[in-house]
Amino acid sequence: QVQLVESGGGLVQAGGSLRLSCAASGSIFSINDMGWYRQAPAKQRELVARITSGGSTNYADSVKGRFTIFRDNTKNMVSLQMNSLKPEDTAVYYCNAVIASSRSSPAYSRWGRGTQVTVSA
Repeated sequence: QVQLVESGGGLVQAGGSLRLSCAASGSIFSINDMGWYRQAPAKQRELVARITSGGSTNYADSVKGRFTIFRDNTKNMVSLQMNSLKPEDTAVYYCNAVIASSRSSPAYSRWGRGTQVTVSA
């Protein structure tokens, strides 16, 4: 069984910064894409940023230039540096990873439980 554990959420004033981290543990052979999604109250979950195992990234237009995603493949970790935070960034942030447990098993998507980010005006 694989677990994703997020950390780093909290309350910050507009214009401030936070760094989220997510560590994957358990039966892991390889991790393909990793990413961060968020869900605000009464809204659908949306992509914030994703990064491939080779380091290619893509971002939601709303966070480009403010957020940076990076990963440490040796530690099975992905992080999200969030700068110039805005009240509209307030949401629960979820870590996601596409994981293969062995060479012969198909990869599957795993989600963390989420961490709250609140940005006050």
